[in-house]
Amino acid sequence: MAAEGWTLLTGATGFVGSAVARVLVARGHPLRLLVRANSDRRNLAGIEAELVLGDLTDAASLRRAATGCRYVFHIAADYRFWVPDPDAMLRVNVEGTLAMMRAAQAAGVERIVYCSSVAALGRPHNGFLADEDTPTDEADFIGAYKRSKFMAERAVLDLVRQHGLPAVVVNPAAPVGPRDIKPTPTGKMILDAAAGRVPAYIDTGLNIVHVDDVAEGHALALERGRLGDRYVLGGENLLLKDILALVADVVGRRPPRIELPEAVVWPAAWLMEFFARLTGIPPMMTRDHIKMARHKMFYSSDKAKRELGYAPRPVRAAIEDAVGWFRTNGMLRA
Repeated sequence: MAAEGWTLLTGATGFVGSAVARVLVARGHPLRLLVRANSDRRNLAGIEAELVLGDLTDAASLRRAATGCRYVFHIAADYRFWVPDPDAMLRVNVEGTLAMMRAAQAAGVERIVYCSSVAALGRPHNGFLADEDTPTDEADFIGAYKRSKFMAERAVLDLVRQHGLPAVVVNPAAPVGPRDIKPTPTGKMILDAAAGRVPAYIDTGLNIVHVDDVAEGHALALERGRLGDRYVLGGENLLLKDILALVADVVGRRPPRIELPEAVVWPAAWLMEFFARLTGIPPMMTRDHIKMARHKMFYSSDKAKRELGYAPRPVRAAIEDAVGWFRTNGMLRA
């Protein structure tokens, strides 16, 4: 295979994928982007690349896309915390990932970076930070999204061990920043908080990271990561109330000061899910959200910092960039 082969990227029209594409262009990679025929391509503006039509549920299109490629970044995924049909998410996130890995290996690619998620890692316990070595338990994976990412990552690592798949896995935390056009669940939380639509909070926490740092971490994993290893790409661990306070400070609002107990939010979540099934409009909160919120999702990126040279910026910069982008693109009033 020629050393100047293509670098194939799935998910480039999305939030994380478009950030990775820009990092790879800056590094001189000749990009080939797998896009669906009906995809929103606004995030591809200014990116020089060859576009190939395909879909993760169409294995033949993946084989065509991988032909002649030196590297593959598999980032495309169905990222939602509520879905009316969980099986559809499994087909994309698990079966689609397996099909992409097999197509890449059959094409003889030199190296693959698979974008997993901290959702696939073991759950933090007793105040410790979770990392790549935290033991997993099936009970940790609440909801279709977390289960699908766990199953997909396990399948990728099985292919590495059993069939020599040349893959490195990265596990991003909750990314925030520009070009979140849908927006993602985390981006929607930032947008709603900036617009004053979050009057209260629950006692939980998560790891927030700038999407451009996640993208840089992907490139570093290609260049320095060990095959078969996982790398957490996180930023700062913050309580939800502190995240909302930071957003409020950035936009000049008063932060929410009401903490809601689970006994109050559980029936509200049930009602939101009920109406979501009637209307098809995703609920603001689900029972799975509440179950996940019982454990603060705090993670360590020390391995990525040590082995890859990963260096995430302060989370305030991520929130400022996200808010600025939402304003510029008419999603948030000044």
